[in-house]
Amino acid sequence: MKLRIKGNSLRLRVSRSEVARLLAGDCLEETIYFAPETGAKFTYALRQEASLSRPAVQYAEKRVVILMPTDQAIAWGVTDQVGIAENIGLGNLGSLGLLIEKDFACLDRNEEDNEDTFPNPNADTTCLA
Repeated sequence: MKLRIKGNSLRLRVSRSEVARLLAGDCLEETIYFAPETGAKFTYALRQEASLSRPAVQYAEKRVVILMPTDQAIAWGVTDQVGIAENIGLGNLGSLGLLIEKDFACLDRNEEDNEDTFPNPNADTTCLA
C-alpha cells in the first residue's frame, strides 16, 4: 500500500494482493519510522467497516485509519472500478480529499517494479508524436 499526502489530501494505492486481503476482512497497515526511537513513527491503515455508508478517516496519535464501507469495498475490489473518492468535511478547516485506488503497473518500469500491480488499462496504447 502506498500513501501520498499532498496539501489536504490523502491518496492510497492498493496492490492486487492487498485488495484480496482487504476483501477477506484484513486490516492493511504500514508504518514508517523516522528515527531509531520506537515512538518516531507514523502508521496508516485501510480497513472496511460494515456500519459506514461513506468512506471516513480516523486519526489518533501518530496513526490514521481510512475506513471504507464494506459494500463499497467489495464492489470496488471485484470490478474494473479504479478508485473511490470522497471529500470529508472538516468544519472551519475545509475538507480532506480522500482517494483510494488500485495500483496500476507503470508503463515505464520493469516487471520487478510492477510486481503485484493491476494491469495498466493504457498498456496497449501507442503514443502519437
